[in-house]
Amino acid sequence: MQGYNVIAVFSPDKIKMLMCKRVKDPYKGLYNMVGGKIEQGEDGFAAAYRELFEESGITDADIRLVHLMDFSYPLDDCYVEVYAGRLVHEVELREEKNPLLWLSADENYFDMSRFAGEGNIGHIMEHVKLHSDLIFGKGECDERI
Repeated sequence: MQGYNVIAVFSPDKIKMLMCKRVKDPYKGLYNMVGGKIEQGEDGFAAAYRELFEESGITDADIRLVHLMDFSYPLDDCYVEVYAGRLVHEVELREEKNPLLWLSADENYFDMSRFAGEGNIGHIMEHVKLHSDLIFGKGECDERI
């Protein structure tokens, strides 16, 4: 079963989330989180940090990721691991293939005319809200997220 990951990256102030605009299918022209394939035998966290660096230039010194959830798709023979974290400082982004941009954390991420994943990004954002203390630190829950 092929593994993939997606990473919800928040700005240091938690007001923005890093997104890419897909340049090819699936989801060409829609916004998506950064991420990619998990290599055979690769640890999930190692794959998330590797993909994050390859797609954005963000390193493990720039962010602490939390493993938020997984999606399993037996009919498609794949699964997706979801990670989230907040940058510890501003970074200069380096695009790989897809253009990168910061969107407001309070967007309607359930809007399937703008966002990839059949509503999964909205679902992920709701879980970020539920677990904001673990992702952002105790006492740092923010109603905007």
